[in-house]
Amino acid sequence: MDSETAGKTRHAAYVAEQASARAATQAMASPLVRAIPAAVLAAMQQDHDADELEKQLAACAAQAEQLGNARYFENRPPTRQECAEVVEQDRCGKPVTRAMQLGKQKHVLALQCAEAVLKELWPAPFSIEQRYRYYPNARFLETISKAKEAQLIADGCTEELRGTIKPDLVLHGDRNLLEAALTLDFKFPCPDSNEPQWTRYGGNSPYASQTQQEIYEQALGGRALLVSPRKGVRASGP
Repeated sequence: MDSETAGKTRHAAYVAEQASARAATQAMASPLVRAIPAAVLAAMQQDHDADELEKQLAACAAQAEQLGNARYFENRPPTRQECAEVVEQDRCGKPVTRAMQLGKQKHVLALQCAEAVLKELWPAPFSIEQRYRYYPNARFLETISKAKEAQLIADGCTEELRGTIKPDLVLHGDRNLLEAALTLDFKFPCPDSNEPQWTRYGGNSPYASQTQQEIYEQALGGRALLVSPRKGVRASGP
């Protein structure tokens, strides 16, 4: 065997060995790292960036939980009774519980934090609270602009939004904004002893009996994961 052929053989063996090592590492990795497509992982600047991304997103959830609770409860989480307390009514006259109010406020804080994290660590575009209209029978997906969404809500045409989905974070693998490499939803259980869980759609929904996770993955592709203050990043509830 000449030296050029031997060199190519050694290089091929090295590449195969590295691929095997990477696959073994991936198998033992966290849910978020396992969910990121290999091509996106390769585009991340440092080997530890994916782990750092997970840590910082979990920290965003923990920080939002702490700041949200501090506004009303100083240095303690709300009790089960406080979570169930009705604090106001929405514009349609439906009751808003403390849990719902806190969850909304904590989402704002978590998404502000997550945006800064993703700008630093995610190598491709991402979408924050993008609303989509999904046609499951046709497996067709389209975006709804934020201006159109706001107009429909202002006009009281919320029926027009029936059957739409709005994940917290959609991380794209390239410039195709209709496909996800990874979808993330923040969950803030109230009380905090409750397990974070995906919402299951009700009987009036086009996705009746299915979960957000199932529909996100059908509509956008990729994996869908939860991010919560106590559990960090995970695939599902209990």
